[in-house]
Amino acid sequence: MSMRSLVSTLMAVLAAACCAWTPSAAAQSGATALRASYEKLAPGLATSPLGRPMVLTSAETERSLKGEVYGVLDRPLAKVSAALDKPAHWCEMMMLHLNNRACRLDAANKTLTLSVVRKYDIPVDKAVELSFRGRLVSATPDYFEARLNSGKGPFGTSNYRIALEGIPLENGKSFVHFSYAYDQSAATAVASRSYLATFGRGKVGFTVVGRQSSGEPELVGGMLGLIERNAMRYFLAVDAYSEAPDAFERRLTLWYSGTQKYPRQLDDLSEAEYLKLKHSDRQRQSAARP
Repeated sequence: MSMRSLVSTLMAVLAAACCAWTPSAAAQSGATALRASYEKLAPGLATSPLGRPMVLTSAETERSLKGEVYGVLDRPLAKVSAALDKPAHWCEMMMLHLNNRACRLDAANKTLTLSVVRKYDIPVDKAVELSFRGRLVSATPDYFEARLNSGKGPFGTSNYRIALEGIPLENGKSFVHFSYAYDQSAATAVASRSYLATFGRGKVGFTVVGRQSSGEPELVGGMLGLIERNAMRYFLAVDAYSEAPDAFERRLTLWYSGTQKYPRQLDDLSEAEYLKLKHSDRQRQSAARP
């Protein structure tokens, strides 16, 4: 084998062994599909009942749950991409969610592990762990896409899929699509009933499914309500983090103020309680680093 061939082979091996967080060549088809979604959803975005250009959907089958948010962010795609193009940044972003209490990276195994509690005031040592593998599909000026996947979760859940994609719009804005999904099992159904009878009692989502006798909208509940609340919390985390990736206090304030626009669904704790919780999480994370 010539020296040139040897070098080429070595480079190929090193490329294959590198971290999974490496862009692929899927940008063109993804950008085209997301642009088509934007054009289709544009009328709904302009008249969204959510108080901002945003559309939220959810779906449940016997096997899976999925929540999706399409929305316009008031910043260029380049800023969104720069904020979320590395696994460590995703750890910081996902920690804005009040039920995510810790996040660690394992460079050797190329994983991101979240410690999640079912309710924010449950002790951290009672958290369950979700380990994700991350992949940056594209980070071009015209299209951003990143994905997280986890094979196994708590209470019989599995195949977690978290994805974010975005395209640039005029006037320095971006159109993004966030999706959050996982598969269910018989054990999940038992745990879900327990949650809905306790922590989740009376909780609703965002989709209008009917009208009450008073004329007030009836909002979706149950597991669809749960998945919609989580999808919205994560969308607000993407919004807050991409606006202030280098300002911890500001993104906490942005995330919390975003949730307060939807008090019926997301008013879980006071701002003082939330800030205290997240400062505690950050201190614990810092102390745990070698």
